[in-house]
Amino acid sequence: MQNTYKVIIIGSGFGGQCAAINLKKRGEDDFLILERRDFMGGTWCQNAYPGAAVDVQSLLYSIESEPYDWSQMFAEGKELQQYTEHVITKHGLCEKTRVKSNVKQIEWHDDEQLWHVLLDGGDVLKAQFVVNASGPLSTPVYPNFKGRDTFKGKTFHTNNWDNNYQHAGKRVAIIGSGASAAQVIPAIAPDVKHLHVFQRSPHWVLPRPDRTFKPWERKLLKIDPIRRLARSAIYWGLESRVIAFKYSDFALKQIAQREALHHIKKQIKDPELRRKVTPDFTIGCKRIILSNTLYPAYCRDNVTLHDKADGIAEINERGIVTQSGEQIDLDCIVYSTGYDATDGVISYPVIGRDNTRLSDVWSEYPRAYLGTTVPGFPNLFIVTGPNTGIGHTSAIFVIEAQMHYIMQAIDRVQKGNAAAIEVKPEAEEKYTQFIHTEMDKTVWKTGGCTSWYKSKSGHVVAMFPGFSYTYLQMAKKFKQRDHEIVLKKPVDLPRRPGKAKLKVVEAA
Repeated sequence: MQNTYKVIIIGSGFGGQCAAINLKKRGEDDFLILERRDFMGGTWCQNAYPGAAVDVQSLLYSIESEPYDWSQMFAEGKELQQYTEHVITKHGLCEKTRVKSNVKQIEWHDDEQLWHVLLDGGDVLKAQFVVNASGPLSTPVYPNFKGRDTFKGKTFHTNNWDNNYQHAGKRVAIIGSGASAAQVIPAIAPDVKHLHVFQRSPHWVLPRPDRTFKPWERKLLKIDPIRRLARSAIYWGLESRVIAFKYSDFALKQIAQREALHHIKKQIKDPELRRKVTPDFTIGCKRIILSNTLYPAYCRDNVTLHDKADGIAEINERGIVTQSGEQIDLDCIVYSTGYDATDGVISYPVIGRDNTRLSDVWSEYPRAYLGTTVPGFPNLFIVTGPNTGIGHTSAIFVIEAQMHYIMQAIDRVQKGNAAAIEVKPEAEEKYTQFIHTEMDKTVWKTGGCTSWYKSKSGHVVAMFPGFSYTYLQMAKKFKQRDHEIVLKKPVDLPRRPGKAKLKVVEAA
């Protein structure tokens, strides 16, 4: 069995798929995708919770070169899964993937100029290049509530929804009120006996402008120039939101926030419930939720919303005890408590050149040149790495932008018959300073909220502080002066007297 590859891709979601497709377009077939689960597809094959749907228009939330006959404006989870499987099948990625292969550690071996990829079970694979595409939303977080493990009923995270569990007629609690919870709550509220929602802090909610495409619209969208025009119109419409997020607090409050307040007043009549769902921070500081059904679900007689004043004191074998001392007996507790998307961008140890650990480099906060490469870690590329998140448009657009940079970097090595490429420390430092100087102008930094966009250090490390088009142009324009090319080590043959040693490192 082959154990050494040109490229190993870790993760089979959209990031891994885009990397594989781009390699194949270049005629590079010596790669392997590693997937820790027993199925491929990433987020939209993993997140099978009731109500799962995307919050970016389907035409844009798709790989540019892989159009699809979408049935509605905002695709639901099942259709997104079908799209993912369509892409995997079309490009023959199953044959290039090893499932049930969880990465335990990766380590750069300078003597071989290869990465060693250690898997659970002890297998070691080797690769010249590693593309980490495990994704920022892949490591679920479980708050450490007192007594959490004593509960006798059913528990699971929305990331690992148990579809064999029959929640109908049961007493259910959902811990969390963010994007996933906002989709689950309306989906299960009509079926459960009672639903208790524990909200740490409310999110701003805007109406969801969703609709099913008519047959004639679907036919038109199959015509490539029309599809491209519609996709472009959606993209630039969403791109304009950055003006508010970064440059106009007035626009945020007088346009978006006013609309969100009107949405509350229109859908909720009870003053106390209105108070509970109204945030005390500027809209956009946290992820904005798009929903027409969340507030009506909160208004149901069998739904109780607990705000932070009546939060969880502890969990016991019967259920949850609130801060007010109320015992709530439950059959099921659902954790919709997010992911370690900042400090835990990569969930496994990464050991680079000179035994440098990525966790040490990122001890203050995660950082990377173009959110993709880190000094001291040759030939390692991080898809959706630090400061590549996007709050206003499609994450797939940014993934595809990263591919321009990653493929150009690999090309530089291949065409130069070299061993490795590495970003210079001063280039990464300059880029990181630029990112956080620009971040100070954004609502994510100044909006007055605590969000998963921030690391423990207080730095906003999840988001890119500007237009996605700006990031695309930066990724496309490869700067040779920002990198070093590492030459292949010469074969260790006896040297004639007077022969000079080959240089190992040179500026690109």
